[in-house]
Amino acid sequence: MAFLVDPTRPPGPLMAPPGVYAPQADTFLLARALYREGPAPGMDVLDLGTGTGTLAICAARKGARVTAVDIAWRAVLTARLNAMRSRQRLTVHRGDLLEPVRGRSFDLIISNPPYVPTPPSEPSAGRGRERAWNAGLDGRAILDRICADAPHVLRPGGVLLIAQSGLSGTDETLDRLAASGLRATIGERAYVPFGPVLRSRLPWLRESGRIAAREENEELVIIRAERTC
Repeated sequence: MAFLVDPTRPPGPLMAPPGVYAPQADTFLLARALYREGPAPGMDVLDLGTGTGTLAICAARKGARVTAVDIAWRAVLTARLNAMRSRQRLTVHRGDLLEPVRGRSFDLIISNPPYVPTPPSEPSAGRGRERAWNAGLDGRAILDRICADAPHVLRPGGVLLIAQSGLSGTDETLDRLAASGLRATIGERAYVPFGPVLRSRLPWLRESGRIAAREENEELVIIRAERTC
């Protein structure tokens, strides 16, 4: 079992048991973007695919009313336990993306969804820890759903923050969000060495032309999309 802390102001050890996505570079990049948005008392924040609850706890510590959603029961229970350990109030639902919050709207939506391109030989969803990163051939199985549905639950002036890899089509995300009426830009960017999952897929990624032959780093981006009216 790993123990993680919020990179900006440690709230104490957070549990990341086997089968729940352990916070890493993309989580910390999204946490930085989250703090720049200034979550505050009176704001309603939604964390889609909460995992350990790390990002939801970051927002709750600033006084926001936070709702978190994950499709995996183990993640839901982990997020609830981490919230209790951190002495933060979260409402954590099990469900498929926006399904548990139908009829509600939010000032800020954050999401670190599955976005890793997945070979045809591997499942793009299903059960187990792979569900936290496998996202279809182009890595967009979940991203496209968020781009289509999240704008409808943003309040005027609300902001959507999404973490993704450059391998899963940054421009595609920007275009889809713009088509939904949001003003979308790249808010954060970082380059990190390929992790274990991508390293295991290097032959397929190179053969399919998704990465260059000698490329060794993955581009991570945070998309910021604002509803202006």
